[in-house]
Amino acid sequence: MLSPVEKTYSALLFDMDGTLLSSIAAAERVWAAWARRHNLDVEKFLPTIHGVRAAETIARQNIPGIDLAAEVAWVTQGELEDLDGIMPIDGIHDFLASLPHDRWAIVTSATRELALHRLNAAGIAPPAVMVTGEDVKHGKPAPDCFLLGAERLGVKASDCLIFEDAPAGIAAAEAAGADVMVITATHQHEFVTPHPRIAHYRDLRLELLEGRLSIRAEFA
Repeated sequence: MLSPVEKTYSALLFDMDGTLLSSIAAAERVWAAWARRHNLDVEKFLPTIHGVRAAETIARQNIPGIDLAAEVAWVTQGELEDLDGIMPIDGIHDFLASLPHDRWAIVTSATRELALHRLNAAGIAPPAVMVTGEDVKHGKPAPDCFLLGAERLGVKASDCLIFEDAPAGIAAAEAAGADVMVITATHQHEFVTPHPRIAHYRDLRLELLEGRLSIRAEFA
């Protein structure tokens, strides 16, 4: 049964990786190779990479004498070259096609170049507004990126519904004062969240109610 309409929104903000498209296999191949170069425990390290900018992921490892810019460039180049297996989350094409073009944005920790490569690989046309890792000083879990995305759409973040999949992104959305819908398509392990969850976009329904967006879904 579809959930009842409880709230409407000015706009929708979407994370990219794990939310619009699945890139987990490609990303983990590149990051696993990077971790092995630095003798890190790959199994423990990989769960920490999702939803966070490369520079912040690398800096958190506290590797002595590391050239942060060079390491970020190494990872970025690897991700640009490895697009194998990237695919859209089920139902996303139809759902995005139902949205007014000026009422949604992508807000991702990826660089703009990488975001465009992955969107192209998944067959998703980029929206008019896209906030990427280079656009903000503080990445997720700081709210800066979502605040900027809402600002560029001419709305308040608190009047947006944010689609996310990773804890860092969910924390950023919460800090921005927005409602959150969690996409679980790429989740390998459950994590606790108070927010509604959906596995895909096939069962989402969009309605325009007096110019505002209403989203109805079968919640998991």
